[in-house]
Amino acid sequence: MSTRRKYTKEFKLDAVSLVTEQNYTCPEAAMSLGINPNILSRWIRELTEKDDLAFRGNGKLTAEQTEIRQLRAEVRRLTMEKEILKKATVFFAKEMK
Repeated sequence: MSTRRKYTKEFKLDAVSLVTEQNYTCPEAAMSLGINPNILSRWIRELTEKDDLAFRGNGKLTAEQTEIRQLRAEVRRLTMEKEILKKATVFFAKEMK
């Protein structure tokens, strides 16, 4: 099993600049860099769509992603609390009879 290669932000920006600024075609630039043309196309698309947020790296979440993660954790906690209360209600209802 091969390990996944990781590329630095600088490498990705340089690769994208070959296509956008130096007028290489995507396959030419990818071949000269030794990468798959699909990867280079994805990097170009990501840079044009996300601009400053492109190539953040692992673990560097946007503010929106951080909020979503916190909200999902809260939903899980509240759901668990609700289930506990349901079970307690059933338990005490049986005790009363």
